[in-house]
Amino acid sequence: MQNESSILTGLNNKQLEAVTLPHQSALILAGAGSGKTRVLTTRIAWLIQTEQISPLGLMAVTFTNKAAKEMLTRLTAMLPINTRGMWVGTFHGLCNRLLRAHHREAGLPSTFQILDTADQLSSIKRLMKLMNVDDEKFVPKQVQGYINSCKEEGIRADKVEAYDAHSQKMREIYEEYDKQCNREGVADFAELLLRCYELLQRDMRIREHYQSRFRYILVDEFQDTNRLQYLWLKLLAGQENCLFAVGDDDQSIYGFRGARVGNMRDFEKDFNVQNIVKLEENYRSHSNILDAANAIISHNNNRLGKNLWTSAGAGEPVRIYEAYNDNDEAQFIVDEVKMLQSEGTPLADMALLYRSNAQSRVLEHALFSANLPYRVYGGLRFFERAEIKHALAYMRLIANANDDTALLRVINFPTRGIGARSLEQLQEGARQNDCSLWQAAINKVGNGKAGSKGIEGFVHLIREMTNQAYGITLTEVAELATTFSGLKAHYQNEREGEDRIENLEELVTAAVAFTNQAFGNHNNVDGDSDASSGQDLMTQFLTHTSLEAGEHQATIGYDALQLMTVHASKGLEFKAVFISGLEEGLCPHEQSFSETGGLEEERRLMYVAVTRARQRLYLSHAQSRMLHGQVRYGIPSRFLDEIPEGLLKRLNSKPMAKPANNYSESYAKPVAQNNSSYPFKIGQGVRHAKFGEGVVVTYEGNAANLVIKINFGREGLKTLAMEYAKLEKI
Repeated sequence: MQNESSILTGLNNKQLEAVTLPHQSALILAGAGSGKTRVLTTRIAWLIQTEQISPLGLMAVTFTNKAAKEMLTRLTAMLPINTRGMWVGTFHGLCNRLLRAHHREAGLPSTFQILDTADQLSSIKRLMKLMNVDDEKFVPKQVQGYINSCKEEGIRADKVEAYDAHSQKMREIYEEYDKQCNREGVADFAELLLRCYELLQRDMRIREHYQSRFRYILVDEFQDTNRLQYLWLKLLAGQENCLFAVGDDDQSIYGFRGARVGNMRDFEKDFNVQNIVKLEENYRSHSNILDAANAIISHNNNRLGKNLWTSAGAGEPVRIYEAYNDNDEAQFIVDEVKMLQSEGTPLADMALLYRSNAQSRVLEHALFSANLPYRVYGGLRFFERAEIKHALAYMRLIANANDDTALLRVINFPTRGIGARSLEQLQEGARQNDCSLWQAAINKVGNGKAGSKGIEGFVHLIREMTNQAYGITLTEVAELATTFSGLKAHYQNEREGEDRIENLEELVTAAVAFTNQAFGNHNNVDGDSDASSGQDLMTQFLTHTSLEAGEHQATIGYDALQLMTVHASKGLEFKAVFISGLEEGLCPHEQSFSETGGLEEERRLMYVAVTRARQRLYLSHAQSRMLHGQVRYGIPSRFLDEIPEGLLKRLNSKPMAKPANNYSESYAKPVAQNNSSYPFKIGQGVRHAKFGEGVVVTYEGNAANLVIKINFGREGLKTLAMEYAKLEKI
């Protein structure tokens, strides 16, 4: 085994302090580009090497499978150990692993399947249709968000408070959705964590087993944890174990997903943290960029506080460009990209960031017209493609025929003459008998009624596939699902089916690779135990495909400019970064003005964007731009004013394309009361999905940028953008 000093070589003083902390809980405040992954991995290696813990006696939690794999790869390079059995993975992956081991105690079948986000939405839509719920009044995506938010707060349907008819119906849908999932033996992402938390909370024997096992728990990106994730960590840590939390409150940008930056403060108090180790030396950017980021974020309150610095020198000034309009802004970016490319900077080392996806259209058009290759980061992943989800649905039915979501996806695909009416009758039969659709389909076999022939054929197909799958390899099951199901034959008859067939063949390749990994000496971050049978391996593979769905698309090989939202850029870095659309109402986003803490989160988002740049940073804004079919006139973002002038290089300063009538004025000018051209009268009662019931107080702005002020009683006075408020009359 390597000696201790070789592992610690190259660490700066603060990194060394963090890595070699004694047995105590600690908060590592790791600034952007400060080497947090190295610190986290080296801490694990140091604990193992100094024999304070065995590889199986610690748990490391990340937010992506990619981060978990990188951590395990680094560990393998640092120490001659087998990392296979280590508990290193995402919250979802680790909870899945624990639930697989204790599925009976958790009330789950051994082959329970995981619903990814798309499958969960399909399941909710199906349920709402059965319940005759109006999907205009109760938008399925909003219902999905409501259910997940409740689960992430640790609240079951019977504990949800309902204040009116609307919230009562939402609670009812949540309750029925839980029953449906239990009946089908499936769990969504939020359920994995909640079910695991509930199991540990009520079963003292299991809880004490894991508390005694994991004396050290290490958590990456701690600022992104939600309430339930924090409670789960507290439960696992107990009174004696050490929690090593690495995070940066200044990079907490996922409040809309439930992330709670306040967890860092709670952690200090709950775990009696005596010393916060601040990693402030940045190894990514030049100091002009860091000074700009420090200046912006200093305007936020309630920070734990740190100041990034570097020994790399000042570097180039931050460039600001003021465009007449969005087309002018896009052309400027194209010209600068071409110039940087001619100077030797690869396109792949340049990124174009924007606050919302709606801004990308003009930028993409300019890049396409200039024949500049670009890639929009975060497209459909392999396991999210329709043909792959069809094949996986057949595999899921082989593993668990009671999976209604999988059944509905393929019962008539490829088509076998089962019409909408037959499906409705099947669903009604399942509801009346309180059984799965599969059982309802079996009940229809041989009854000779119209429309049952196709269902009978489907039942025969699944039974035959299940029989053939017995005792064969995962790879052979994948071939069965792509070929025997009729999927390949179906796509062969499609004009553009060649790519889909290639993807189906790639699924078989993925099964081969997964099998090799399962039985070889490789890292497993999905959280399943070692494979012992083909059936177990298939369950693991299906779990792997669900947990992989939704993470950012992996980088592809060709040289292309990277386009993405600021949210998607977190964790990445580029030699040159363009941040476009820096106007009030875009960045910061107008919705943040009416949300508690919204502006501070927008400022953290700007901080994240700025710290993606290593050498050159461009900030651009436009005097006018077309958005949502209307021209809007803007003023520069307040974040630009927060950067000291000495750090900037203003490339131009153009006169306004049109007089005044700018964004701030449009929001400051009150509208005449009860103007007939506006949808709600002053004093009228309205309902909002988040804030509940309220009364309209007044309007501000003009038709293009109209805002409405509403008194929501308990929630207080809120100012909402009319375009996005989605209010309902009471």
